[in-house]
Amino acid sequence: MRRPRQPSDERVARAEQKQLTRQALLAAALELLAERSFDGLSLREVTRQAGVVPTAFYRHFESMEELGLVLVDDAFRTMRRLMRTVREGPIPPSQAIRRSVETFVQYVLAHRPHFTFLLRERFGGSTPIRNAIRAGIRLFVTDLAADLASVTEAAGWTQEDLQMLAGLLVSTVVTATEQVIEIATSPAGVEEVVQDTERQLRLIVLGAMQWRSSPRPDLDTGKAPTRL
Repeated sequence: MRRPRQPSDERVARAEQKQLTRQALLAAALELLAERSFDGLSLREVTRQAGVVPTAFYRHFESMEELGLVLVDDAFRTMRRLMRTVREGPIPPSQAIRRSVETFVQYVLAHRPHFTFLLRERFGGSTPIRNAIRAGIRLFVTDLAADLASVTEAAGWTQEDLQMLAGLLVSTVVTATEQVIEIATSPAGVEEVVQDTERQLRLIVLGAMQWRSSPRPDLDTGKAPTRL
């Protein structure tokens, strides 16, 4: 015999339904953003795509801008968690860069609408969303710099140097992301991007191994450097 539904059951059901509606609104926005900028998106379009009435939108978001900020936050939070898991996994150092690039590219391909949104809004559209994307990238850089600090080869590096190296690595990955989005339907093209990005990251790391943050006399005096 089925027991009568308790008030706590109803609260759980309502909470689950509310979460489903919220996710439907976010997914609908991303689907529509595949072909347009965020500024060109209306609340009614999003709710119609999600299959809810417009008034239901305000039970989840105060405005379209807030919805956009949630999209940004969700994307960066998931990416940071993903890449930290990769870096902390049992991967031989010789394979770490390749595995990281492959994992990230596969994630980009699986979440193409999200990355299309981030890349498009990075330099245009809503100022708060643009600033949130930049803040997300800076936080990504800071996370990577913290991880680099634990690497033996980076012993003695200043925080400024670690941030600079992390910034170079992240900028390279952002460029690769743009390329992957453009050629997502070409497996051969994507593999070429992965290979090129791996080589670029290795070159950056190789140069970083020779870096010294203090001024080098041979550069200051104009003499030929004794080593690279």
